[in-house]
Amino acid sequence: MKSKNNQIKENIFLKSGIKDILKKIEKKEITTSEIAEQCIERIEEYNDKYKVWVSYDEKKLHEQSDKISERIGNGESIRVLEGIPVGVKDIFNTYDFPTQMGSPLWKGFTAGNDARVVYYLKEAGAIIPGKTDTAEFAVHAIGNCLNPHDVTRTPGTSSSGSSVAVALGMTPAAIGTQTAGSIVRPASFCGVYGCKPSFGLIPRTGMLKTTDSLDTIGFFTSKYEDLQTLFEVIRVHGSNYPLSNDALNDEKRQNKSPGKPWKIAFVKTHTWENAFDYAKDSITEFVNKINELKDAEVEIAELPEAVKHSHNVHQTIYDKTLSYYFQEELQNPELISPVMNEIFIRGRKISVEQYHKALRDQEVITNAMDSFFDHYDVLISLSTAGEAPPREETERPDPSLIWTLAHLPVVCAPAFISPGGLPFGVQFAARKYNDKLLFRFTDYLRKSGLIPEGTNPLPSV
Repeated sequence: MKSKNNQIKENIFLKSGIKDILKKIEKKEITTSEIAEQCIERIEEYNDKYKVWVSYDEKKLHEQSDKISERIGNGESIRVLEGIPVGVKDIFNTYDFPTQMGSPLWKGFTAGNDARVVYYLKEAGAIIPGKTDTAEFAVHAIGNCLNPHDVTRTPGTSSSGSSVAVALGMTPAAIGTQTAGSIVRPASFCGVYGCKPSFGLIPRTGMLKTTDSLDTIGFFTSKYEDLQTLFEVIRVHGSNYPLSNDALNDEKRQNKSPGKPWKIAFVKTHTWENAFDYAKDSITEFVNKINELKDAEVEIAELPEAVKHSHNVHQTIYDKTLSYYFQEELQNPELISPVMNEIFIRGRKISVEQYHKALRDQEVITNAMDSFFDHYDVLISLSTAGEAPPREETERPDPSLIWTLAHLPVVCAPAFISPGGLPFGVQFAARKYNDKLLFRFTDYLRKSGLIPEGTNPLPSV
């Protein structure tokens, strides 16, 4: 049942955004060693109960922090994540920690290198406390991590450890992945901000591969304002990536039309019937409030016909690729969860022709959603069907995987609280590569007071 204890005490990671923390460092109001200590104290206080970290080393955290302190002491400029602890989902290679992917088959495996995204984080000055809990092979079998608002409820799908680390104030940010809804669902169920950028914008070198046309790296933050900071640190840059580089540097594309209101589509999607009534009421009221704003115009929009088949298309691609990439692991069925074994069985029944058709269907859906945004700047949907279900229950279908399949950038905002006092989110999406436009829209809603500055609500522990 839901905890009856007092609300969690705010620490610097829940109270201040990353830029504010860096200003405090610059003004010598706080040291990077003190920041590391806040991370350590929080982990020591809550990790035994909530089982967030599968690898954690206080000594290594101190060593990283000491190097940062020495760097600052030598007068070097403060980087955008200088001394900031960032959690890393345990499917990314890390030089300092094992990469075990939620499976006993990979227990103790050490890659000996950093994934590209981890390298980018370190180059920006971040320190890595350890690896966060994940579902087995980042799929469906729930991990050990517990929901910080109610330990009997699911914390979400495979990136849940990263989301819970942020919700509990262990780190102000953490990285995860989304192949279906594994950024959006944990963010929704834990009451934090989550972002899945456009497919392909964040390099996947050095991480677990599950589904080539779906796997996307994303992140969680305790403060809205930190989303774009993380995005700029870990995305690809430069003319070697001409499509995304041209799109992201096109100011006309990344801004709404001058002098015109935001054109917003409210889409219920084919998953609407699965949502709880309180969730439907919450987002309907939310959309009505947006429509009252001076610079916004919302329409209830129908999605292209092809999009209605998204869940079936996704499952075909998902099951087939998982059964292909995990053939070796399947040789040890006693060490594989029943959920994964079922996926393997389904996947092996899918023919190559069926798989190729599903890939073509994905392309049709992606193109259809691109054309959809000829008429709208952004769309709004529920993140999940409502609050987190009990751990033993499967989450109800929601819109998250639709936007993953269509390669769209999304932001999940912790906008709602259920009648039971648990968080659930609203989701914004934009045209592929219009990530900056999406951040600007989300910021517009934040400044209008319709979404919170950060974690909502704070967990009761």
